[in-house]
Amino acid sequence: MSVNQVLELIREKKIEYVDFRFVDLSGKAHHISLPATEVDADTFVNGVAFDGSSIQGFRGIEESDMVMMPDTATVYVDPFTAHATLIVMCNIHTPDGERYERDPRSIAQKAEEFLQTAGVGTTAYFAPESEFFIFDDVRYETSMNSSSFYVDSEEASWNTNRKEEGGNLGFKVRTKGGYVPVAPVDTQQDLRSEMCRLLQEAGLRVERHHHEVATAGQGEINFRFDTLTSTADNLMKYKYIVHNTARQFGKVATFMPKPLFGDNGSGMHVHQSIFDGDTPLFYEKGGYANLSEMALHYIGGILHHAPALLAITNPSTNSFKRLVPGYEAPVNLVFSKGNRSAAVRIPVAAVTPKGCRIEFRTPDSTANPYLAFAAMLMAGLDGIKRKLDPSALGYGPFDKNIYELSDADKREIRSVPGTMEESLDALEADHEFLLDGGVFTKDFIDNYIAVKRSEAKSVSIRIHPQEYSLYFDC
Repeated sequence: MSVNQVLELIREKKIEYVDFRFVDLSGKAHHISLPATEVDADTFVNGVAFDGSSIQGFRGIEESDMVMMPDTATVYVDPFTAHATLIVMCNIHTPDGERYERDPRSIAQKAEEFLQTAGVGTTAYFAPESEFFIFDDVRYETSMNSSSFYVDSEEASWNTNRKEEGGNLGFKVRTKGGYVPVAPVDTQQDLRSEMCRLLQEAGLRVERHHHEVATAGQGEINFRFDTLTSTADNLMKYKYIVHNTARQFGKVATFMPKPLFGDNGSGMHVHQSIFDGDTPLFYEKGGYANLSEMALHYIGGILHHAPALLAITNPSTNSFKRLVPGYEAPVNLVFSKGNRSAAVRIPVAAVTPKGCRIEFRTPDSTANPYLAFAAMLMAGLDGIKRKLDPSALGYGPFDKNIYELSDADKREIRSVPGTMEESLDALEADHEFLLDGGVFTKDFIDNYIAVKRSEAKSVSIRIHPQEYSLYFDC
């Protein structure tokens, strides 16, 4: 969409405000709204100023002036505001017009540019499956003398004896029993359908929605694949609409990987492939799962760099509460066709040559999508460049249920890091592949690790209620 087309849309839709947005290091969106009367062609040339020193991980106060540069291809009408508002995603520039090297969206675009200059293909496609929970009540606290959280859902298995319903209505979702049941067990059909309607109005091609495995309102909505940066834009739009639709229904949505103890967590399985024009480069009839040698090398790069990748694709202490055996968590660094216990799965059901792809199942939605997709692409491209054969490296293929293996056999399979600190250590030791083509910079990596280590420390120094259960009577 051109600038003139955006200005015409503002007039046609009687837009009152234009909301300029950017994304911080952690993947959270920030915004500044301008009255539509103050927005003209020059706004899209000169950008919108903001204070970078107030954003964690950006700039110091002595160099705080920064500029949001709007991308007119990202506009959509906000479905939630009382005053008609147009949303525009932006890149971050310095005052002298340079792309800011810590801007996640610019890093995603540089990864796409590197793909083309590397001579591998023209386009990388991504499709995330971002799961979420819908709760009715959420409370949490951490202070000097108290630490607690509490969530509740009308669907939850622990509510079979709840009395607040005027006589319990039953039909609760059993623990690990929530995969695609119909109503009245699934109480959130209309809520997810409304989310889908709004996503479609905002320009996403929604493919399906359903209840997920866990109790207490776990769901998933799938939208169509797109190019790397566009998919990250779409995921930001997706999370915004899911969060706010839930709020309109008097509920609360969370993409937190492990909000409940003892049931499945929420992941973000990421499907990915590379094309040269209209030609799919991951397909080769007769190969393992009909994968080309290039696709296998891409998998080799993902699995070889996985310990470091997780610092970006699973960047929270809570991420590693999900990555434990027994909850369909993809903790095993192997690849397999159709096997959901592997970190990399190759879908084989109803797959065409153009639909041939690999699925990295380990990531979750605490990831900044611009950084996560860029990092995955860089790992895969490094595998292609170095011809990393995942079979020769001991990563499979592994077509058995890994969770049912003997302990001795399991010890032969490498696993993901067990903590956020371990993944940050791995990133510190293995990040050269991210620096190729200047996609990521050493400054960015060092700053990112420092921010994430601070988060990890803030959790590790706090007293956990389970410690009272274990040690109070010592």
